[in-house]
Amino acid sequence: MEVKIVSRKENPLLKRREIRFQVEHDQAGSTPPRLEIRKAVANALKIDANLVFVKKLETKTGMQTTVGAANVYDSIEQAKLIEPDYIIKRNVPPEKPREEGKE
Repeated sequence: MEVKIVSRKENPLLKRREIRFQVEHDQAGSTPPRLEIRKAVANALKIDANLVFVKKLETKTGMQTTVGAANVYDSIEQAKLIEPDYIIKRNVPPEKPREEGKE
C-alpha cells in the first residue's frame, strides 16, 4: 500500500494540517481498513498515528486507488475539542469485549 500526499494546508486557527492523500492498494484488492490507512498516512508524514484523523475515503468503482482527506492535529486534546464524536470513534481501534465469568 503506497500513500501519496496530494496537498497540505496549514490551518493555524484550528491548530491542524488538512491533508489530501491518495492510496494505491493493488495487492490488497479491496479498500484497506481506515485504521491501516491512518497508520500509513502517519508514517508518510513521520508523525504519531494518534494525531491523524481520517475524515473521508473514496474509491472509484473498478479502481485500485483511494483518495481521502485527513486532519493532523498538534495535540490529541485539540482534536477532541474540534473533531465530531463520530469521526473520533471511526479513528479509534474497536475495543475487545470483556468475557465475564472468566477469572
